[in-house]
Amino acid sequence: MAASSATRVFVLSLVSIPVAYLFNALSTNSSNPWTILIVAFLILISIAIVAFFLVKKKPPKDHLFYVYTVFAFTSVVDLIIGLEQDGLIDGYMTHYLKEGEPYLSTAHGHMICYWDGSAHYLMYLLMVAAIAWEQSYRNIGLFWVGSILMGTVVFVSGNLVGKYGTKVGPASLLIIPYFVLPMWAGLQICKQPLPNESTPKAIEIDQKRTLMQRPLDLALAISLIFTTSFSIFRGLVALDCPAKVCRQYLQQQEPYLRDPAAYPKIQMLVYMFYSVPFSVGTLYGLLVPGCSWLPDLALLHAGGLAQAQFSHIGASLHSRTPYMYRVPEDTQLAFLIINGLYCILPQLLALRCVNSPEFFLKRKEDPKTK
Repeated sequence: MAASSATRVFVLSLVSIPVAYLFNALSTNSSNPWTILIVAFLILISIAIVAFFLVKKKPPKDHLFYVYTVFAFTSVVDLIIGLEQDGLIDGYMTHYLKEGEPYLSTAHGHMICYWDGSAHYLMYLLMVAAIAWEQSYRNIGLFWVGSILMGTVVFVSGNLVGKYGTKVGPASLLIIPYFVLPMWAGLQICKQPLPNESTPKAIEIDQKRTLMQRPLDLALAISLIFTTSFSIFRGLVALDCPAKVCRQYLQQQEPYLRDPAAYPKIQMLVYMFYSVPFSVGTLYGLLVPGCSWLPDLALLHAGGLAQAQFSHIGASLHSRTPYMYRVPEDTQLAFLIINGLYCILPQLLALRCVNSPEFFLKRKEDPKTK
C-alpha cells in the first residue's frame, strides 16, 4: 500500500469543512432531529465508501484503515465545533448544536471537541500512515482506544443523568460507532505482535531484582498509592460525603464537581471504579514478575487519563462553566499542580512499561543454553 494513501486520508478529512458548512446551510430548513441523524449517518457512510475507492488499487491489509479515515473526518468536524463555540468561525455547526446535540455547548463538550480535533486527529493520521507503510501501531492504537472509550463513557453518562438529560435526542445515536468500533479496534490491535527485542538473559536478570533494587518502579509504586487514595477521596467528594475535609475540598479546590451538567461527578466515579482497581493491579505487577498484561493495560489507562484530565482541567477553568463552579483564582495553581501530576503519572508508567518491558515478560528458555 502506497504512502500516498495516508495523504489522501488527510485531504479527505479536510473535506469535512465544506461538508459541515453545506450541512448547516441545508439543515436550517428542517428542525426534524431524525432528519439530522439520517443525513449525518449518510455522510459518514459516504466517507467510508470514498475511502474505499481511493485505495481500491492497493487496498490496505488492515481494515481499521477505513475506521480511522471516518474518525479523522469527524475529528475535523469536532475541531470546527470547538472553533465555532469560541467565536473564531461561524455558520458551520450552529444548527446542529441547537437541534442535534446541545450538550456539546457545555464546557466539557467544548473540551472533548478540542481533544478529538487535535490529539485524536493526530493519532488517526499516525495510525493510517503506519498501515500504509505496513508498520505496527500497537502502542499508539491502545493509547487511542483508552482515550476514546474514556471520553465516550463519561460524555454519554453525563448527557443522560445531567441537566441535559431531557434534551437527548436521535442525534445522540451518532455516539454508537464511538462505542462499538473502538472496542473492535482494540481487539484487532491486541493481535498485533509485541515488539520484543529482549533476550532471555536480560529478562532473567531484570526479574531477579526486587522492588527496592528498582528505584523507578519503587517511585511509581509509591506514587500509585497516593493517586489511589486521591481517586477514592475525590469519588467520595463527588458522592457528597458529609466529612468536613470533603466539604472544604469541594468549596475551595474543585467546586466544578457540583456542576449540574454531571460530567465531573461521572468522571470522579469512573476514576474511583476504574483507576483504583487498575492501580491495585499495577502494584501487583510491579511486585510480581511476568505480568505480561500490564504494558497493554498501562497504555489503555494512560490514554484514558490523558483525555479525562484534559477535559476536566479545561472545563473546570472554562468560561462556559458558571462562575460559582469554576476553580477559585487563589487555588488555581494548587489545582493545576495536583491534577497535572495525576495526569502525568500514568504516562510515565506506560512509558516505563513500553521502553523497558523485561520485568513484565514471560520467561523463555534461551536457545543457546539448550
